[in-house]
Amino acid sequence: MSSLEFGLFDPLHGHEFASSSPADVYDEHIGHVQRAEQLGYKYYFIIEHQTASVSHMTSPTVYLTAVAQHTSSIRFGPMIFPLPFYHPVRLAQDVAMLDHISRGRVDFGMGLGTSPHEFTRWAMKYQERRERSEEAMDVILKAWTEETVTHSGKYWEFDEALPQPRPYQQPHPPVWVGAHTAPSFDYAAKHNFHVAQNIDVDPVIAENFEYWRNQWKAQNHSGAMPKSFLTRAVHVAETDAKAREQAEPGLLVSLNAGSEQIRDSRIGFGTREGYGRARELDRVFAGMSTSYDFWIENGLAFVGNPDTVARQLEDSRKRLGYDTFCGNFHFGPMDSTWVENSIELFAKEVMPHFE
Repeated sequence: MSSLEFGLFDPLHGHEFASSSPADVYDEHIGHVQRAEQLGYKYYFIIEHQTASVSHMTSPTVYLTAVAQHTSSIRFGPMIFPLPFYHPVRLAQDVAMLDHISRGRVDFGMGLGTSPHEFTRWAMKYQERRERSEEAMDVILKAWTEETVTHSGKYWEFDEALPQPRPYQQPHPPVWVGAHTAPSFDYAAKHNFHVAQNIDVDPVIAENFEYWRNQWKAQNHSGAMPKSFLTRAVHVAETDAKAREQAEPGLLVSLNAGSEQIRDSRIGFGTREGYGRARELDRVFAGMSTSYDFWIENGLAFVGNPDTVARQLEDSRKRLGYDTFCGNFHFGPMDSTWVENSIELFAKEVMPHFE
């Protein structure tokens, strides 16, 4: 099995902004990135949502420009940009500029978006998100690799657009696909892109990764297989009991913290009618909101002392087969000192098990 690479996955949950100013939250998280870089983490990923409590990261390139200026070696990017919400040439140019500012440390995560109410609030059709995303990605790749962009599609029209600059990394930054269904894995396999997963329980994750590997092999690409990424909640403390005591309250409220504004609004969370994964996700979300054991038994969180977490991670990796792991260390109303201690212990006493 290939070596395991490590990073931080940082949603910037809404609950943090309810108790602190955005300026203070951004400063605190940039400090976490700086310390992670010093400790040897390779990646720092965020996730974008619009009008959602699960993440208040609404302008990733602005935030990541600050990250670039406060770090020197760690790679970073969104996991993911929800492409339906973007003008593709503008996004291509923003990311290319960020790639230059960081001197080639950007990874590009693309995805469709998952929450119907986010689309409703922007007067967009949820059912068109895949078609719109794939067309946007076609334009982005042209903008990164061609002198001009001429494109005539269903959603976008360009006549000899002149995107500037070209990316620092050639031919372009690494592309990851946030994938959860067969069509997304098919798309990633066809285009030789890396893949990332997060929400599903372990048996579903394992099935998805295996499906993607088989589809990738069927494409007969040259070169090494792309990378596979998993993120899970992680909390490490000096003892198993202490780790659970600190992590359990945050895990149980992490999905719902700060969601009152959406719940009480006229549109609410919308409807997932026609969304094939809805029933399974409802089951998973219900379990995550009510049971600490559900988190642990389904591989959704790694909690314990360093040896315990190392065993949990090794077992997960053997069953699922990923090569890139990013821990979500800041979930729910976690005390900042606990988060910082967990990041330190994971780097110093868990990561060495996988060298």
